[in-house]
Amino acid sequence: MTTPAQSKPIFQPNRAFAKEARIKNMCEYNDLQQWAHEDYEGFWGHFAREKLTWSKPFTKVLDESKAPFYRWFDGGELNVSVQCIDRHLDSRKNKAAIIFEGDRGDKQIITYLELYYNVNRFANLLKNEFNVQKGDRVVIYMPMIPEAAYAMLACARIGAIHSIVFGGFSAEALKDRIEDAQAKLVITADGAYRKSKPYMLKNVVDEALSVGAASVQKVLVVQRNFEDVTWVGGRDYSYNELVVSQSPVCEPTPMQSEEPLFLLYTSGSTGKPKGVQHNSAGYILWAQMTMEWVFDVKENDTYWCTADVGWITGHTYIVYGPLAMGATTIMFEGVPTYPDAGRPWKMVEEYKINQFYTAPTAIRVLHKTGENEPAKYDLSSLKVLGTVGEPIDPPAWKWYYEAVGGSKCAIVDTYWQTETGGHVVSPLPGATPIKPACATLPLPGIIGEILDPMTGEKVGAGESGYMCITRPWPSMIRGIWGDPERFVKSYFGDVKQNGKGVYFTGDGANYDEDGYITITGRVDDVINVSGHRMGTAEVEAACKKHPNVAEVAVVGRPHDIKGESIFAYIVLKGEDTMGEEVEMVKEINKVIQKEIGNIALCDDIVFVPGLPKTRSGKIMRRILRSIAKGEAITQDISTLEDPSIVATIEKKVKG
Repeated sequence: MTTPAQSKPIFQPNRAFAKEARIKNMCEYNDLQQWAHEDYEGFWGHFAREKLTWSKPFTKVLDESKAPFYRWFDGGELNVSVQCIDRHLDSRKNKAAIIFEGDRGDKQIITYLELYYNVNRFANLLKNEFNVQKGDRVVIYMPMIPEAAYAMLACARIGAIHSIVFGGFSAEALKDRIEDAQAKLVITADGAYRKSKPYMLKNVVDEALSVGAASVQKVLVVQRNFEDVTWVGGRDYSYNELVVSQSPVCEPTPMQSEEPLFLLYTSGSTGKPKGVQHNSAGYILWAQMTMEWVFDVKENDTYWCTADVGWITGHTYIVYGPLAMGATTIMFEGVPTYPDAGRPWKMVEEYKINQFYTAPTAIRVLHKTGENEPAKYDLSSLKVLGTVGEPIDPPAWKWYYEAVGGSKCAIVDTYWQTETGGHVVSPLPGATPIKPACATLPLPGIIGEILDPMTGEKVGAGESGYMCITRPWPSMIRGIWGDPERFVKSYFGDVKQNGKGVYFTGDGANYDEDGYITITGRVDDVINVSGHRMGTAEVEAACKKHPNVAEVAVVGRPHDIKGESIFAYIVLKGEDTMGEEVEMVKEINKVIQKEIGNIALCDDIVFVPGLPKTRSGKIMRRILRSIAKGEAITQDISTLEDPSIVATIEKKVKG
């Protein structure tokens, strides 16, 4: 479909900042991108040798012989924990590596030397007390505390594969991920804090293990002095008691470039979560390079990403990326609006934060609840502002740029996903002229193109297409754990270029007249709630566990704060239950809460007598999406099994 290319205001990089930036102008960007296009392996080989500390050098940059199962830096060996810690000790041992700010205002500063000792003790604890070996899977279900980072890096140090499960997920969701990974150990904490109120994590682990997850042999618990914690003899152990006796020295396990670093489960268009696998060398290389290029963090900077380590953003841009480049990274437990909407700006002032990275959802909430709060604090230290998780809308962008950034900070509107490992499309703060709510251009080395899904050809200005990456890159997903067929089908089955499957992100996009990329949203059945992807099939499967639900179809609906909210159309089993709709909504959301967690709760549930289906039984979700959005129905409904159902549903939704 062709639409007129829309012009947007352009904001040039701050000149003083650009002079000191790693990539200073568009000429330097174009030179890097041309280098990558002309000598792809030479480009990546150069940076892999320059940036990474190898215990054994690689012999081959890229092996495409078994595409799309690509291999990078074959023959090489390294350890990611060495890249993040050991190599900094000569010059940065007394530098702050992690600054922890707790929900209740408690603070802790961990230097690189202290990080080294803490990670080594944790690694020895895993080896000596729990027999965790190279290749074993360890599930981490933790709050945002330093021990979460220690656990990640300890696994990396001994070659274990960690899989972090977001602390807001339910026992059922935790169990499913443990079982898929066949984890032998769970690391958790007794509890956490949110708005100064405690919530329990250990109890959720207990529930998950009571209904399944037989592979788990032991549970390691970081104690934060919460009460009402049940201990299972012979299974549960206290981290606090055991770690003190461990040696602060642990030799790193050499890891081949393509050996796994971690699994992270993400929702897909089918009900079962996908275990996205990232491997060692390529992932850590791009994590470090994007920290240096996109945020332009310098030696004395303090950087804050507000994400949770339960998501890929926390993996790459709180722990691995910042530590790999030797930066000071902030870990924050809590919500940015507590105790008031000035919390982030107070922290910026206190810690002299230079780079601030958050989600559009958080920006919208802070704008709505504390529009004038930034003016109360000294934010002059800020140099780069980032957004992540979803496209940012122009009003939020404007407030972020003017009120928070003082109209002088670059806003890097980063586009990427769990599967890409790091940013793939983003402005460079010292080089790229910025357009509000526009991801701009692929980063150097990323061959990102918007393709026509039918022809595989690159679309023109003003035309919509599928956002694809047409060459493999080092930090890309290496597979779906235990399911290679699903990996190929999920990412390389939709778009072909010159007869060869290319990586399709699942998002639609378009070019403007300057070749800038704007992401328009998912084209599959995935909803982006507050920057987190929720598969409609996963939510539908949870709804169906309510005994009175006969059929369900879930779609996304635009939301002022979340970006998208979850909208469910539900057909009940008996007409006599239709009069109990208010209670039924509560009951269904309780089931969703139990099966997935609060993040998947439906904002809207509408009970309907039937769903629009083709004669072959396929539910026409496009029609349901249009109704949820209040749009006119433009699709041909004459081929539906019962065309009249559309008007019935519209009437029901309009109330």
